[in-house]
Amino acid sequence: MGIKILSTGSYKPLLTVTNDDLASCVETNDEWIRTRTGISERHMTNGEPTWYMGARAAERAIDEAGIDPLDIGMIICSTITNDYFTPSCAAVIQRETGAANAAAFDLGAACSGFVYSLDTARRFLMTDDRLKYVLVVAAEQLSYITDFTDRSSCILFGDGAAAFIVERSDAFCTSWLGCDGSGMNHLYAKVAHDPHPFVKDPVHTDDGTADDAPVGVLVQDGKEVYKFATKALPHAVKMALEGTGTGVEDIDIFVPHQANIRIIETAAKNLGVGLEKFYTNIGHTGNTSSASIPLAFDEAVHTGAVKRGQKVCFVGFGAGLTLAAMVFDY
Repeated sequence: MGIKILSTGSYKPLLTVTNDDLASCVETNDEWIRTRTGISERHMTNGEPTWYMGARAAERAIDEAGIDPLDIGMIICSTITNDYFTPSCAAVIQRETGAANAAAFDLGAACSGFVYSLDTARRFLMTDDRLKYVLVVAAEQLSYITDFTDRSSCILFGDGAAAFIVERSDAFCTSWLGCDGSGMNHLYAKVAHDPHPFVKDPVHTDDGTADDAPVGVLVQDGKEVYKFATKALPHAVKMALEGTGTGVEDIDIFVPHQANIRIIETAAKNLGVGLEKFYTNIGHTGNTSSASIPLAFDEAVHTGAVKRGQKVCFVGFGAGLTLAAMVFDY
């Protein structure tokens, strides 16, 4: 059993930050950023919370589908930048969209999070006949956890949200989810918190992260992330297709996580697929973590770059280190 994507919606903040804008914060320039990442500009919030972006994207998807929000039985929100420890971002989106009958929860799998969420929605639809529609949202405010003194990472990230309305279908769909926790120290953001007043002899642990790493912002080892990502993308796709009788050559369009154009180029080569089959919009969105795949797909749908009847592959990779792929008939 597969899923049918009834509609998509997105929200990109109106504030645009160019490479020249970033050059006013750190020692960099437009040419250096573009040649190494493929990014010219990215959207960043001008005060909009993560839930706000997710809700606006969800409203657009609901309007496009033409459904009653009360018929949505579940909301899954992929995010690593929720505005609250609790409640979930999905719960606030439920309030904003009027989907009062929906269960709601967040899912955190970093840049693979939307594929994880879509796969989760599919499995709920497969096992619960009472579910009619699932609203799957990815909302990320990476500017909130970006270290704007680190010129190797702050040039990459942007903000945005996208949402799908999905229902069950008998169309072809296959997926695979993976994780390599041994590489968690290559990309992380530590939580800032003070110990409770009863701590006497703190337990010291070593998780492999740097003791002097800044707290509350993303820290990454660019070389290690590149090595992982360029192998993870082809591996996830091949694992998703394993045993299905469908080959890489049967896929019409790939929508990868928009991490870095160099990663996508190398991963496509490793997969043995021409770059012309990969839809990318990183040049004007930057890396928006789990929102990047649905943002790119929403753009591809509304520009006509992807059409009904095509076989589509979503593939994500990111902190965790997580990797995931889904191949389906659109």
